[in-house]
Amino acid sequence: MNQLKVNTVCEDALGNSDATALAKRLASGDVTPAELVEAAINRAKRANPELNAIVTDTFDAAREQAKMPRKGPLGGIPTFIKDNVEVEGVPTLFGTRGLPRHPARKDHAFIRQFKSLGMISLGKTALPEFGIPPTTESLLHGATANPWNIQYSAGGSSGGSAAMVASGVVPVAHGNDGGGSIRIPAACCGLVGLKPTRGRLVTAPELKLLPINVVFEGVITRTVRDTALFMAEAEKYYANPRLPSLGLIIGPGKKRLRIAVITEAINDIVVDDEVLEAVHATAGLCERLGHRVEALPLPFTDQIGEDFILYYAFLFFMLHRFGKKLLSPDFDPTQLESLTLGMSRHFTKHIFSFPFATRRLKKAIRMTKSFYQQYDVALCPVLASKTVKNGTLLDPALPFDRMLEGIRNYAPFTALQNITGEPAISLPLGMSKEGLPIGVQFAAPLGHDQALLELAFELEQAQPWPHFPVIDPE
Repeated sequence: MNQLKVNTVCEDALGNSDATALAKRLASGDVTPAELVEAAINRAKRANPELNAIVTDTFDAAREQAKMPRKGPLGGIPTFIKDNVEVEGVPTLFGTRGLPRHPARKDHAFIRQFKSLGMISLGKTALPEFGIPPTTESLLHGATANPWNIQYSAGGSSGGSAAMVASGVVPVAHGNDGGGSIRIPAACCGLVGLKPTRGRLVTAPELKLLPINVVFEGVITRTVRDTALFMAEAEKYYANPRLPSLGLIIGPGKKRLRIAVITEAINDIVVDDEVLEAVHATAGLCERLGHRVEALPLPFTDQIGEDFILYYAFLFFMLHRFGKKLLSPDFDPTQLESLTLGMSRHFTKHIFSFPFATRRLKKAIRMTKSFYQQYDVALCPVLASKTVKNGTLLDPALPFDRMLEGIRNYAPFTALQNITGEPAISLPLGMSKEGLPIGVQFAAPLGHDQALLELAFELEQAQPWPHFPVIDPE
């Protein structure tokens, strides 16, 4: 067995089933929630010493919940929740040393929707401080490893959740996406990561006060059908009347799509040859499936990259300066990491440019709307390079400018849809020479999540991606 891989898939109650298959087994009485929860706890205990993905476990509470009647197709499925949303009775640490381990007094708005599906959380998963970088490393918790090779990053910022799913501990886990934080770890760990349309899922009310709400909730799964099932069940709790209903999507669509392929990155960032190969191979597969594929140059100038950085710097400036009001009266800003402090200083230095940057970013929303009058879907890389090793991007010895440059060069493709609110999905359709997954990204117009899921179903059937095989746990 490859000692660098962490694979917990074995012949226990979970087996090698995804959430959809487990739901059928639960409905038939073939397995119980208690058996699934216990199997997932045992897997978590085997995996976490190598992966370092769990911040707070709630195993005992999960065992108690498993004894209660569960509702809905996903009722009784074990899961994890990323540690930047409040879960009643559990601390929320945001990956920072600056917050105390006080239990949350109530659930985050999205967690109420998440819990309505009946899944049973086994605890909270790791993220980098405030979810800034595209790798899950923090001074609070250390580095989270990639189950495909523990020397490498699980991606970020939902890396803890991705590691738990990829290693087989649970079939589905919560993630959220403020600049690629669902799609990037999905790409690194060989998983499906959908960032839904803005407003498709419930979000925190205070985020609506931002000039642009860039934070999206969702899940990370191994199969397209699990993501589709989650979205259909979540819609039963809340369906945005301004968006077309999804319902349960069960397979490919019939419509042949106009797909624009974009491989150039802003600021002349060099895209790795193996990443380009994965994108071009996916474009060729789409063409063979009957879709119309056209290569296009990058439709944006480099300015949009500077505007992205300044907008995100504004968010972390707010957390740095007003964390006692926004997060906790006991928040200690002196414990923040150098990257967070550097982002805050970056905003202060460019504060007078902020209104203009925000205005330009809002114009990008109109530009993409025009773009999608000619194309149904856009295809591009998720990351500009292959998955990096832990310590590559977030070396504490590096000055802020060097860290920021490394992050920008690594992840220049995903933030656009956080600004525009458009849906985007990462699919693991490539594999590097080192044996690590490479994700490709599809994006669609506002409200067209269905088109992405139907295309994802089609690609999964045409080119199934690898999953870890069943092993002997001994």
